[in-house]
Amino acid sequence: MRRILKLLAIGAVCAYGAVLALLYVKQREMMYPRNPARVEIASADLPGVEETVLTAADGEKLVAWVVPPREGKPVLLFFHGNAGNFGRPSRQARFRALTQDGTGLFAVNYRGYGGSTGSPTEDGLAQDARAAYASAVTRFGAERLIGYGESLGTGVVVKLAAEVPLKAVILEAPYLSTAAVAQQLYPYVPVGLFMHDQFRSDEAIGKVKAPVLVLHGQRDGVIPFSQGEALFALANLPKRFIRFPEGNHGNLPTHGSVQEIRRFLADLGTSRLAGSETVTAAAQSARLS
Repeated sequence: MRRILKLLAIGAVCAYGAVLALLYVKQREMMYPRNPARVEIASADLPGVEETVLTAADGEKLVAWVVPPREGKPVLLFFHGNAGNFGRPSRQARFRALTQDGTGLFAVNYRGYGGSTGSPTEDGLAQDARAAYASAVTRFGAERLIGYGESLGTGVVVKLAAEVPLKAVILEAPYLSTAAVAQQLYPYVPVGLFMHDQFRSDEAIGKVKAPVLVLHGQRDGVIPFSQGEALFALANLPKRFIRFPEGNHGNLPTHGSVQEIRRFLADLGTSRLAGSETVTAAAQSARLS
């Protein structure tokens, strides 16, 4: 019996080690479920959109979509989530909704996504963000740029905003770190010891001086709502948190997020955006309509 138990214990340890090895080797493949195909810009049905190609500091070529703003409107410097490319219908619908009022858009496909060369890593995405920022500043000026991160992109824009001036920062479904998200998915794995790309937004958000808007669905099954709340608590003033009681990880536009973003942009630089504010989307809409 003792021998059998010993063999079972050895087997369990070996199996656990095999799982750790597989996760270590496949982690970036799992973290970035990208579509590398370049999307035909005509398919987006996005008025005024142009395609441009940027060059990152390490030479990678990045495909970006640009919608010039109308006079007096800001430009959303957009960093997308970890899946697909710009061909996703929900992403294209989001772009149309965000630019419908004349707001500009500068959205870059990370390396390895949507026709951009290379393969994604945390350092690589930071380089992509800097290249997008530099190009957008040259074209529109830093004073018009609003950093906007979606899911994985929240870590990209927080790191960028800690380094460069932006008019404001919008974080949709943000996390404290990707390591914290992964730890909840794999509670018996020492994620912090072997995860390459940890996107420590919790360490960078305190360096962001621009006003911050956080949008998070309370039914988010991918990035816990509690992580969005915790990151918001670490952000500097002024800041606004909008909770969406019926929102999940990908449906916030159907619950009024675009309208909330427009209110936030309208409130920038006014007494309506001062200090710290936390409200539900419905209450915000009723109060400001």
